[in-house]
Amino acid sequence: MGGPVWSVAEGRPYGAYRRLADGLRAYRMIAGMWIRSTMAYRLSFAMTMFGNFAGTVLDFVAIMLMFSQVDELGGYTLPEVAFLYGLASTSFGLVDLAVGSMDRLGRRVRDGTLDTLLVRPAPVLAQVAADRFALRRLGRVTQGALVLGYAVAVLDIDWTPLKVLMVPMALFCGGLVFGALFVAGGAFQFVAQDAAEVQNAFTYGGNTLLQYPPTVFAKELVRGVTFVLPLAFVNWLPALYVLGRPYPLDLPAWVAFTPPLVGAGCCVLAGLAWRAGLRSYRSTGS
Repeated sequence: MGGPVWSVAEGRPYGAYRRLADGLRAYRMIAGMWIRSTMAYRLSFAMTMFGNFAGTVLDFVAIMLMFSQVDELGGYTLPEVAFLYGLASTSFGLVDLAVGSMDRLGRRVRDGTLDTLLVRPAPVLAQVAADRFALRRLGRVTQGALVLGYAVAVLDIDWTPLKVLMVPMALFCGGLVFGALFVAGGAFQFVAQDAAEVQNAFTYGGNTLLQYPPTVFAKELVRGVTFVLPLAFVNWLPALYVLGRPYPLDLPAWVAFTPPLVGAGCCVLAGLAWRAGLRSYRSTGS
């Protein structure tokens, strides 16, 4: 039989690279299975994807309705808000597509079906993340990318090499931060069991928060999402650098280049939380 050999009894430690490769392989196989299942009913897939796209379009329509009454929102024009919106929505949409199923973990913990994942020869995190992989979530990614493209085309920005690189960096690092939130939220469900809505408050709620400029929020909230829960590093800090706008907390300009460090740190903390949560799991006893 091909593929990696999984052995818990031998107790031989895997290297970091081997664990990552095994996890990605398991994720790819499970996600591929769900994609094949989805594409068996292509009309249904097209309808659900369009519904997902239309639902997220309404978010930006609400912003456009605001600008039909005002010229600026917190000192920002519609294209500038669209730039913030596009960065946040695209990075969040990609992560939601990849690991959005993490919010189902609490249900598995409650009914004991998580036990079936523990005995399979694949990393539990990869199995949970790929469980019921929903390709329809591409609708959110598409909508966010279209808004971002509109903003980049309309904005009058003096594009330097650093500013050009800042856009893909923000998308990638924003994905790291959101991904860490999904994993940490999943780890919390090992303890709380029925905490999907709490997790969604930080993931989906954080995405909604970042779609608006920081100047419309109280400085206490801006400090909280900068120094406590670092959502500001998803799009506010890199986007304001590109737009040439000062950050409300008067931080130095070089902070806009720290999202890779912040994203990596969030992933490390989320990984530790996941390991602690998984070790604390004691099954349902049934």
